[in-house]
Amino acid sequence: MSDSSEELSSESSCIPYSEHPEWADVQPLEQNDGPDAVVRIAYSNKFKDVYGYFRAIFVSKEISQRALDLTADALDLNPANYTVWHHRRHLLKELGSDLEAELDYCREIIEQHPKNYQVWLHRQVLIEWTQNPVKELRLTEIVLSQDAKNYHAWQHRQWVMKKFKLFDQELEYVERLLEEDIRNNSAWNQRFFVISHLHEKLDGSPLDRELKFTMTAIEKVPGNESSWNYLCGSMEKCEDHVKVETRQKVREFCNNLLQSLKDEKPPVYILATLVDVNKADNFDTDNTVQLCEDLASQHDVIRKEYWSYMKRSIQMVKMAA
Repeated sequence: MSDSSEELSSESSCIPYSEHPEWADVQPLEQNDGPDAVVRIAYSNKFKDVYGYFRAIFVSKEISQRALDLTADALDLNPANYTVWHHRRHLLKELGSDLEAELDYCREIIEQHPKNYQVWLHRQVLIEWTQNPVKELRLTEIVLSQDAKNYHAWQHRQWVMKKFKLFDQELEYVERLLEEDIRNNSAWNQRFFVISHLHEKLDGSPLDRELKFTMTAIEKVPGNESSWNYLCGSMEKCEDHVKVETRQKVREFCNNLLQSLKDEKPPVYILATLVDVNKADNFDTDNTVQLCEDLASQHDVIRKEYWSYMKRSIQMVKMAA
């Protein structure tokens, strides 16, 4: 925020706009909810004052530094107000304002309200204008260190990476996140996002790397749904000529993992993945039917009807063969 914005914000917190001599030429506009408002919101006097003047400058289309400063006070009271953010961008452009200073102001709001969609959208527009994403990955890292599942931060990070082709170091970042929390589904999703943009299809060493990485993660925590989803996604993304071979590797992995668990109750995901790869290859039909029965009756009863359907479809294929 500019020095003048900070001074005005500090001053207006004590003195109403209606008592500012420099605003004497403006007639504030009250909010009009109509005569039959169902629920009238009990706005504070300060809120009524600030937004009364904001509506006035919005309607009059005033382009001035004081109008820009006023939007900062309005956003301080309601940082999710889309109209104020939109008008602020309009004023920034018309005034030719310092966008680096605006980025600093925007970061301050993000630090205070990291789950506010409007401020992230504002920042995206600023980056579009400046074409300078140099601070964005670090900013999102800081936000995600405080909340690893902040959807808006992930969305902004992905937008920046895709827009400016910033994929080079991202796998290392994702791996650090997964070392801290192997169940971080947002990090798994980010890994798939990166792989999908680096490789149209998986084959050769990239495929081997992803299978090895994911299988190692599953061995550490066999009941982690995110890593199983990633494994299934990797199978879907691999080249057609290696799909059968890849499913065989996954089949062997699942069977070995089941053996290592011995008498422990196996996670649903092992059995479900075995059903999927066996069904895709029409492999070991009798055992696959039994897996469906076990899932329906013991391991995944909530999806009993689904597994019963899978059992019938496998049996129908066997009969038709």
